[in-house]
Amino acid sequence: MESAPTENTVMGGRVKLLQPRRGYRIAVDAVLLAAAVDARPGESVLDLGAGVGAVGLCIGARVPGCDITGIELQPALAALAERNAVLNDAADRVRTLVHDLAHPLPPALGPFDHVATNPPYLSAAVADPSPDPSKALATVESSANLARWLTVATGALKPAGTLLVIHRSDRLEEILVTLARLGWGDVTIKRLPPAARVLVRARPASELRRRDAAPLVLHRPGGGYTDEAEAILRHGQPLAF
Repeated sequence: MESAPTENTVMGGRVKLLQPRRGYRIAVDAVLLAAAVDARPGESVLDLGAGVGAVGLCIGARVPGCDITGIELQPALAALAERNAVLNDAADRVRTLVHDLAHPLPPALGPFDHVATNPPYLSAAVADPSPDPSKALATVESSANLARWLTVATGALKPAGTLLVIHRSDRLEEILVTLARLGWGDVTIKRLPPAARVLVRARPASELRRRDAAPLVLHRPGGGYTDEAEAILRHGQPLAF
């Protein structure tokens, strides 16, 4: 990773982000995921696959008073996440730890009120990885596959906690089957057309109970974001299910 990252902003400038000049850079998925977390002041949030900390910082900007812990595999990205917490005056409530999800989380962590996660979208069996090693790790499953990510996520939650996942829509059924097996089968699904992405909110249930929420249309037919998407992406409004 280059020593001089770029400085960018999201949420209409409310969140500043240092991120690699090349390789994996955040997309709107992080802001959408953060907006879907219905956190309250004083609650705890775990961000699995934190990258440079965008999800946690967006939650913190929208809901002051949350305690947010990020878990990131890549030390260089985790270091940027820690710098970003300082840059956004949030170091007292947003922290990022280096950890491989193939292994159990440190015992001192959790349980959490909310877990938000944006796992690598591509299975190693079908992926054509980026030649950039950091981007490849961020986008292709490596030491922990999707089932492992969901196992860790649900295991870190309080009994009445909430899991939020953003992923490719073509892996939705895999997600639902895994969550039901883990005992988190009360799911609400929100599609994000025209993007091939889906948000899944899961709560405890022994059997799969599926509800499809009204989709969030991201783009106008002629281009540009819809008013509803603009309110979330630019102005920090929550993403309602």
